Amino acid sequence: MKTIEFLFDFGSPTAYLAWTQLPAIAERHGATIDYQPVLLGAIHKESGNKSPVTVMAKAMWMNADLARFAARYGVPMEMNPHFPINTLPLMRGATALLGTDRFIAYCNAMFDAMWVHPVNLGDREVLASTLTSAGFDPAEMLELTSRQEVKDALRERTESAIARGAFGAPTYFVGGVMHFGQDRLDFVEEALAS
Repeated sequence: MKTIEFLFDFGSPTAYLAWTQLPAIAERHGATIDYQPVLLGAIHKESGNKSPVTVMAKAMWMNADLARFAARYGVPMEMNPHFPINTLPLMRGATALLGTDRFIAYCNAMFDAMWVHPVNLGDREVLASTLTSAGFDPAEMLELTSRQEVKDALRERTESAIARGAFGAPTYFVGGVMHFGQDRLDFVEEALAS
C-alpha cells in the first residue's frame, strides 16, 4: 500500500491546511497517512531556516496566500494573534497519543485552537481549557507528555526529519521523495498516482 509520511507541527498554518486535505488525497489513491509529529523550531534551528513571519513583506504576502488557499480548500482559517506559540507541549501530546484512537481528535482540537478559533495555547490554563473542551483530561495529558519516552520519541523523530533533509513543515515523503509545503500537494498526488 502507498504511504504518505506527513511531518507536521501545530505551529505551522500551512501544516493545518495540509491536515485538512490529506485524508481525501489518501482516500483517492488508496494510500495511508503515516503521521509524524515533529518540532518545527528545532528543524528551523538545525536547517538554518526561519519562519516567514520574520520577513515583513513575506509575512504580509503569506497571510494573503493562506487565506486564498483556505478559500480554495473550503476550510475555515484565522491567523492566531498569539503567534508564535511554543508548541513543544502540544507536539509531545501528539507524540504521546500517536497510534491511539484519540490521536486524530487531539490533533483536530489543537489545529482548531491554533488556526480556526485561535487561542493562546502557550498559556497553560488556556491549554487545559482547550483540552477539557475536546474531551481530554489535562492532568492525564500533562502526565503523558512528561514521560521520558515521549520526549525521546519526539526528539528522535525530529532529528530523523532533519537528517532526511526536512527544513520546515509540512513535509511529506512519498516513496522516499520529499515534498514541502501545502502548496505542493499536487506533487504528492502525482507521486501517489505514478
